[in-house]
Amino acid sequence: MKNTIQNLLRMSFVAALMFSLTASAEDKKPTFSDAAKELIAKIKPMMAKDRDGAMAAYLKGARELAKQFPSEVGPRAMMLEAASMSSDEKLKKKTITELAGLKDEKFARITDRAKSELKKMNALGNPVPIKFTSVNGRKVDVSKMKGKVVLIDFWATWCGPCVAEIPNVKKTYAKLHKKGFEIIGISLDSKEDKLTEFVAEKGMPWPQHFDGKGWSNAIAKEFGIRSIPAMWLIDTKGNLVDMNARHNLEEKVEKLLAAGKDSPSEK
Repeated sequence: MKNTIQNLLRMSFVAALMFSLTASAEDKKPTFSDAAKELIAKIKPMMAKDRDGAMAAYLKGARELAKQFPSEVGPRAMMLEAASMSSDEKLKKKTITELAGLKDEKFARITDRAKSELKKMNALGNPVPIKFTSVNGRKVDVSKMKGKVVLIDFWATWCGPCVAEIPNVKKTYAKLHKKGFEIIGISLDSKEDKLTEFVAEKGMPWPQHFDGKGWSNAIAKEFGIRSIPAMWLIDTKGNLVDMNARHNLEEKVEKLLAAGKDSPSEK
């Protein structure tokens, strides 16, 4: 909860500082920066009591700021942040779709982010078109891995939480690989030699995608990945069924493997 509040404050104040429209000394109208700070001051105490209510109020306030400051990018950045943090899936999708449809070039960065978020949301329940050649030369095509349960792991060697998950991931792989469990790593590293040395040292035999672009990794960017570790599970039919596989990974994989065996289409 503390991290959520800090992230909310950080994102909103950054938006305010980056996109503020400063009034002249003679003009007594509030600036966007002032209005954004006032909104955050109202939202902050709500977070601990009612997170969903706070997010709804944050989104409503950001929308009002967009009307008050129509030329500012900041309110749209706040709307996107609020929608992304909302647990109301219908409201989230409606808002992000709205932002993805902005036509003004000044909002291009927000539009691109919204489109990535929308693609990530729409990916659930559908095949994930990921295809690449790994750092060890192995050809990977998720569409050709039906019949397997596949973990897509967005990670990096410099990411502490990612590294902390490796023992659990390796344990699950060792136990269930022969039963049809596969892993695909999408590395957000910027140095290939560091990545290859790390996976060799840690004994991670699965393929790794690497393009050296860090947070701008082509696959991660395509699917709107903005925090790692991000672990997705693909079922035996080739559809994305879980975008938060980090928790109870082994149990989830076992259930998907069992479901695959029971499915008539898999027999």
